[in-house]
Amino acid sequence: MPPNPLTSLAKKLTGQLKPGATAKAEPEVGAPAPRWLSEKLGYLSAMKILQDLSREEMLAIERATTMINCNAGRVFYTPGETGEVLFLLKKGRVQIYSLSPEGRKLTIKILEPGTFFGEMSILGQGMHNTFAEALDDCLICVMSRQDVKRLLLSNPRVAARICEELASRVMETERRLEEFVFKDLEARVAALLVDLAGEGSEVIGYSHQDLADLLGVYRETVTHTLGQLKDRGLIDIQRKRIKLLNRTKLTEISGAP
Repeated sequence: MPPNPLTSLAKKLTGQLKPGATAKAEPEVGAPAPRWLSEKLGYLSAMKILQDLSREEMLAIERATTMINCNAGRVFYTPGETGEVLFLLKKGRVQIYSLSPEGRKLTIKILEPGTFFGEMSILGQGMHNTFAEALDDCLICVMSRQDVKRLLLSNPRVAARICEELASRVMETERRLEEFVFKDLEARVAALLVDLAGEGSEVIGYSHQDLADLLGVYRETVTHTLGQLKDRGLIDIQRKRIKLLNRTKLTEISGAP
């Protein structure tokens, strides 16, 4: 029997499967759920695209996924990987980036827990010659193409949510391209800080190099621009922590409506 491609992927990532990662027999009716089952279902049910599904539907998805741990700093997807898999990020952050022939790095996206990514043509979802690296210790669920297709056909709600998410990503890509073409660096840095801060007032966990990689520029250029914003009293800079002191002004500089 040929090896399970998801098992092979899990071994590549961690050297071993997380206990309970492979499908197990269903518990008897009325029996308490095993710890691995309860944990895995809990992770999956927290995914936005899987919310509101019945327990039976969640059990079917649970059986179709492999749960793996990936240590911080590990590059677990590289250009040229074969086979279509979908990653569901449960814990930690993942950086998707590309490299120029000269070795310059451009960060495409930093993914937060609760998102999905991977090489999956039936979703119009591709890695497009990019790398995936775990920025933190990550917990990831992996699904094969066949299981994703079965999920989409049996759960229209999930298919609709995935379409909404993919449309949102296209709009974000278009916005970043417009900023790159039409805005100067100060406006792009201000826009990035406001975006990364979300509803809060701090950007946490990003070095100057991380910000430069997201903008496609040199670290020294970003450091200089951040220094100018700090001198104007708009931000406060600490180690991997930037506090937005005047979000209104930063939004104005970014050119956002």
